[in-house]
Amino acid sequence: MKAKSAPQISQGTFLYPDLIDQLNPKDPLLLLAARIPWDRLETEFAPLYSERGRPAKPVRLMAGLLLLKQLANLSDERVVEEWRQNPCFQAFCGMKAFQWQLPCEPSDFCHFRKRLGEKGMEKIFQISVEIHGKQAVESEIVVDTTVQEKNITFPTDTKLRVKVIAKCWKIAMRENLVLRRSYGREIKKILRTIRFNHRKNAKLRNSAIRRVKTTANALLNDIARKLTPQAREALDKELQIHSGAVNQKRADKNKIYSLHEPEVFCIGKGKEHKKYEFGNKVAFAQPLTDGIIVGAQNAFNEYDGNCLAPLLEQVETITGKRPVRAYCDRGFRGESNVGGTKIEIPDVPGKHSTTHSKRKAQSKFRRRSSVEAVISHVKHDFRMLRNYLKGTAGDTINLLLAAAAFNFNKWMRATALAFFVSFYLQCFMASA
Repeated sequence: MKAKSAPQISQGTFLYPDLIDQLNPKDPLLLLAARIPWDRLETEFAPLYSERGRPAKPVRLMAGLLLLKQLANLSDERVVEEWRQNPCFQAFCGMKAFQWQLPCEPSDFCHFRKRLGEKGMEKIFQISVEIHGKQAVESEIVVDTTVQEKNITFPTDTKLRVKVIAKCWKIAMRENLVLRRSYGREIKKILRTIRFNHRKNAKLRNSAIRRVKTTANALLNDIARKLTPQAREALDKELQIHSGAVNQKRADKNKIYSLHEPEVFCIGKGKEHKKYEFGNKVAFAQPLTDGIIVGAQNAFNEYDGNCLAPLLEQVETITGKRPVRAYCDRGFRGESNVGGTKIEIPDVPGKHSTTHSKRKAQSKFRRRSSVEAVISHVKHDFRMLRNYLKGTAGDTINLLLAAAAFNFNKWMRATALAFFVSFYLQCFMASA
């Protein structure tokens, strides 16, 4: 059930002033809170709530906490603790008086994110673009892709097979199955052989690795035989993932790198310090002359050129203008025009190119590299370096929230700089 709106009372309390009156009115976070159209968010999210049940937390409170979580790079558990201690955080979420209790349980974030979904997060991202005004609307954009890594351990075949064995034990315990053999003692001995044996005993280690695979298959077959038809149908997808993780080979396609996140891809980006990254590919778009993110699209593991069409459609939806040109790197080669947008890729100048046209193209492609710094900030400052949200929906939600937090932070920095410049100009005029 949707939360009841607080009564609009302009009169302050008798004992103490409102929280907003006790804080610095020029604080960038409070200025951002005054700029965000909270009423619009409440109106757009109202259909997502039922008419029955217990009243939910206010939309402004939950949406504000989500933004604060990304802006301050905090976890679900940590942001509610910081909210209780920070009066600016509470004023940002619309509190009239200082609160001493937690605003919500950390698990409420999971339910709120599921309630909004990808479309709801895109509306928040759209607002983060709109507050920049005309600066975000240009006819030329730059596009680049990066990898959003998932919160999984580095996958190896043996590690996955050992996890499958542990999962089989849990399934047997949950379904009250009596296994022909659990292999508990043998697995401990095998793992000691694999981990602590010297490389001179490679034959012994390889034999132990093969034994882990045999054990995992034996447990999977034993469970499949003893499950009831109803339980087998319910666990069919999970058992298929487990079987694929155990029996996959090095050259197979669509490999499984995590049991709880089977949609993870192994993506090679050519980095010297990290040859492979395990997650999903995402695409960013920003105006040519300003570092505002106007497009953020989940591309999974497709060829870079395939993500251009949905990305350009998203940019047109958010800004209301179709880009005329998109400057990309050589990873997008093969595409020259997508939906009326010309794709510019660095190439050798033609025979009839003038010096002026060469310099103009060179300056724009140099400007294209500015998106690399934007991607780095989004990753390291706004929780996209490692994605802790589950599933492909979690990938998109985390991407859009990180891009929105970057845009809001950029607006706050520009506002703080404007106040700083105006203050020194006033001081200079007074002294003159």
